[in-house]
Amino acid sequence: MMEAGFILSSSAGSAALVSFAVYMLFVFILAGLANREQSGRPFLNEYFLGSRNLGMWAFAFTYAATSASGGSFMGFPSLIYTHGWVMALWVAGYIVVPLVAIGLIAKRLNQVARKSGSITVPEILRKRLGSDTVGTVATVLLMFFQFFFLLAQFKAGAKIMTTLLEDVSVYQTVVVLVDRFTSPIPWVGAADADYLLCLLVFAVSVVAYTAWGGFRAVVWTDMMQGVIMGLGVVILLGLALSQVGGVGNATTELSRQVPPRDGNATLTVSAELKESLILAKGTWFELPEKAQRQPFVRLKESIEFSDGRKVIKNAPIILVRTAIENTIELRSIRAQIDDNLMVSISDINVVGYEYGDDKPGVYVSAPGPKSSSGLGFLPIMLAVSFFCFWPFAGAAQPSYMARQMAFKDIPTLRHSIIFVAVYFSLIYFPLIVIFTCGRVLIPGWEIDADRIMPEMATFLTSNAGAPWLAGLLVAAPFAAVMSSVDSFLLLVSGSVVRDVYQRKNPNASEAKMKKVTYWTTIGIGALAVVAMLNPPQFLQDLIVFGSGGLGASFLMPVILTLYWPRLTSHAAIAGMLSGGGAMAAFYLIGYFVNGKFSGYELWSLHPFIWSVVVSGLVMVIITRNTKPPQKRLLEKYFGKTENLG
Repeated sequence: MMEAGFILSSSAGSAALVSFAVYMLFVFILAGLANREQSGRPFLNEYFLGSRNLGMWAFAFTYAATSASGGSFMGFPSLIYTHGWVMALWVAGYIVVPLVAIGLIAKRLNQVARKSGSITVPEILRKRLGSDTVGTVATVLLMFFQFFFLLAQFKAGAKIMTTLLEDVSVYQTVVVLVDRFTSPIPWVGAADADYLLCLLVFAVSVVAYTAWGGFRAVVWTDMMQGVIMGLGVVILLGLALSQVGGVGNATTELSRQVPPRDGNATLTVSAELKESLILAKGTWFELPEKAQRQPFVRLKESIEFSDGRKVIKNAPIILVRTAIENTIELRSIRAQIDDNLMVSISDINVVGYEYGDDKPGVYVSAPGPKSSSGLGFLPIMLAVSFFCFWPFAGAAQPSYMARQMAFKDIPTLRHSIIFVAVYFSLIYFPLIVIFTCGRVLIPGWEIDADRIMPEMATFLTSNAGAPWLAGLLVAAPFAAVMSSVDSFLLLVSGSVVRDVYQRKNPNASEAKMKKVTYWTTIGIGALAVVAMLNPPQFLQDLIVFGSGGLGASFLMPVILTLYWPRLTSHAAIAGMLSGGGAMAAFYLIGYFVNGKFSGYELWSLHPFIWSVVVSGLVMVIITRNTKPPQKRLLEKYFGKTENLG
C-alpha cells in the first residue's frame, strides 16, 4: 500500500529537502547582508522601516508578499479543496486590495508618518491626536488581533515542513525521540511529535533571521519570496492541468463528486499479531458497492494495535463515495489500497454535510457545500460581504501600513498599485483551478485539508518525474508564510518596543533598545509556538478573525485620523474598542451557536461589516459631542483649518 499522504519516496524526499535547504540558505544570506546595512544608521528607523527609502520593486514585492500569507497558500487552498469553485466569489475582492488598501490611505499615511516621525501605527495615532491613551489602546488591540494572524502562519509553516520531511529517515528518527521526550509533558505532549518538531524548527528559523536582519532583511527576502511564489503557482498550474486532462475534464469529474461524511468505525484485525500493527493516518479501506456510488473509508488518525489488542472501536474516519464510472478519483483511491492488509472495518457511523450531502454538482456551483450550515458555504449576501471584507480589512492591516510608511515617493506608490493588482490576479485565480484539480487527483484530504498545498506539490512533481522540483514548489507556500511571519513579528515587537518600552524609558541607549528589540521578537515567537501546539482545524479561521479584528479596530479610526481634522482622541479610542469589541462579540456568539470557532453571520453578513458600521457610528457621535482637538495639532497636520465640521 502507498501510505496516504506519504507521497514522496525516500530519495524524492531527500531531493526536495536539498532544494528547500538551498532556498533557506539564501534567506539567511540576505538577512546577514541586511544586518550589515544597519550599521551607521539610526537603529529603530532602520530596523523597523528600512530608513523609509523603499523603491518601486522593493515596496511592491514586500507589500504583495506580506499580503499573500499562509492564508493564501495554505488556508485558501484548503477551502478551495473543501468547497469548490465558489471560492472564486470568496476571493474576488482580493484583486482590488491594492487599489483600495494602497490608494485609500497610503499617500496621506506616509506624509503624516514622516511629519510626526512615527514608525508604528499606534505612534501615528498617538501623535496625531495628542493622546497617550490612544496609543496604548491601539497597541493592545494590535497585539491581540495580530497574534491570531501570527498563530495561523506558525501552523502553516509547521504543516509545510511536515509534508516535506515526512519520508526523510533522519527526520523520522528525530520524531521518535521528540515523542518520547515530550509525551509526558502536559499540553506539549498532546501535539503530534512530527508537527511539534517542525513547529520548533520553523519558529527558530524565521525568528532568527527576522531578529538578525530587521525590516531590510524582511523586504529583501520578500522580493525573493515574491518571485518564488509567482513561479510556484505557474508551475503548479501547468502540472495540475496536464495531469488532470485540462479544465474541462477537471470540471466534469468534479461535477460527479459528493462531499464526504464524517464519523467513526470499528477496526478488527483478522489475523494473529506477532508484533504491533500500526495503520498510518490516511489508510484507505474499500467497502461493497452501494447504488450508484463506490464507498471508501479513510482514517483521520493513525491507529495502533498492540499488546494483543485486535479490536479498536470509534476510530475517527471519513466516508468518501465516488462515482462508479472509471474516474480519476476512483483510480487514485484504489491505487492506495493495500490488498494484503488484514484489517476489516465495521459499525460505521457517519454524518453528512448539512448542505450538499449526496448532491452531485455541489462543488461546481454556488453556494458550495458546508458541513455545519444548511445555507451552504457562501450565500449571496456573505459573498458580497467578503468582496468588501478583503479590500477594506486590508486597508486597515497595520502590517500593510508599515510598508506604506516606508516607500520613498509618489511614483513608487502609483506603479506599485498596478503591479500588485496584476500579481494578485496571477496568483489567486490560478490557485482556484489548481486545487479544484486537487480534489480530483488526490481525494480524501478532508482529513487534514490545511496540508493540501504541499501534498499537491509533492504529488504533481513525483508524477512528473521531477521530485527535486517539490522543494521549489513547497518553498512557494513556505515563502508566503515566512514573508508574513517576519512582517508580523516586526510589527508586534515594534509596537512593544516603541510604544511601550521606549515611552517608559525615553533615555534608553541604542544598545539597550537593540537588546530589548531582539528579546521581544524572540519572546513573541516563543509565545506563538506554545499557543500553536494544539491548533484549530482550519488555518483560515484564524486568519479571517485576525484580519477582520484588525480591520474593525483600525479602519475607521485610521481613515478619520488622517482625513478628518475634527476627530477627537475620545472618539478614536471608542471607535477602536467598539469595532474590535463587536468583532470579538460576534465570534463569541458564533462559538456558542455553531459549537466551534467561527463568526456569527447576522443576515448572512460577515461580522466585519457590522463591526465597521458600529465603529464609524460611535466615532461620529462622540466626536460631535466632545471638544475639538488642540489647534497646534490641526495646524501641524492640516495647516490652517477654519471649518471643523
